[in-house]
Amino acid sequence: MGCAAGVSGIIYATHYLKANPGKRVALVAVECPTATFQHGDFSMANMVSAALFGDGAACVLLSSKDEDKGPEIKGEGMYHFYEATHLMGFDLTNTGLQMILDPEVPSMIESHFMDLLVPFLQENGSDLNRLKHLVFHPGGRKIVQTVEDLFGGLGKNIDDTREVLRQFGNMSSVTVLYVLERFLNREVPAGDQGLLLSFGPGFSAQRVLIEWK
Repeated sequence: MGCAAGVSGIIYATHYLKANPGKRVALVAVECPTATFQHGDFSMANMVSAALFGDGAACVLLSSKDEDKGPEIKGEGMYHFYEATHLMGFDLTNTGLQMILDPEVPSMIESHFMDLLVPFLQENGSDLNRLKHLVFHPGGRKIVQTVEDLFGGLGKNIDDTREVLRQFGNMSSVTVLYVLERFLNREVPAGDQGLLLSFGPGFSAQRVLIEWK
């Protein structure tokens, strides 16, 4: 599931916890995107992926125990783009996995941004005014700029996303968990809502709505 797997993993863990009250889950993400580097391939996709991606690991703990602390998951869901499997993924070649990164990705995100955001918030009893924080996976500079322009137009920022990309690059599914860590390490007012959002092969978007208690 590529870059989307950090958020989708949280979704699957949430389903498990709903079915198993009083349990905890350790969600571990380990990624080695540098293994996709193709020696001798001088295509733009290979050069961009080599410059953008890095290896990383992270773990997030989820709980259905009443005494455990942390933001509460209020809703989750997946959004699938039709006729878009060509945008992102891998080709299996004789020399390994070859990255597919279509330049159309940022414009595709822009054209669907409100559709994947507004109905999801409404389904979970929220709206854009209540949504204070975007815990966004930094897919790359152009994607970050696109989402920053869209989210910034709502009077909000994705500074944490940009900083994680600057420090660590795109670590695929791991990266959004690094962004989440920055929020968990600061004092966020009770009642504030945040949205975990990542895009991955398929082409798909994964979303989790959280609220600080």
